[in-house]
Amino acid sequence: MAAPESALHARVQAPGTVARGEVFQVRTLVTHPMETGLRRDAAGHLIPRDIVKRFTCRYNGVIAFTTDLHEAMAANPYLAFHLRATDSGVLHFLWEADDGTRASLEKPITVEA
Repeated sequence: MAAPESALHARVQAPGTVARGEVFQVRTLVTHPMETGLRRDAAGHLIPRDIVKRFTCRYNGVIAFTTDLHEAMAANPYLAFHLRATDSGVLHFLWEADDGTRASLEKPITVEA
């Protein structure tokens, strides 16, 4: 069974055009409550852990940035990182949550000589 897609709302900000060899910033934000599994509801029952556990960015199919997230990460995780422009292509972003939900986005990038 395939994991549910897009229960998470994700946004990416990166330039559409960059010069070859230029280092550029990528900023990402995913809307998610990031429940730690340590809090209790009004009846005193533990609220199950539900976090975005992994983020991956691929540049033309090659992993360019990846990280595992943990309970201490704030709700609506924001990540920023830098990449070097090598070739025109696609940046593919994937967020994966504990419950199997996933969000993915693609951002085309044009590299000028």
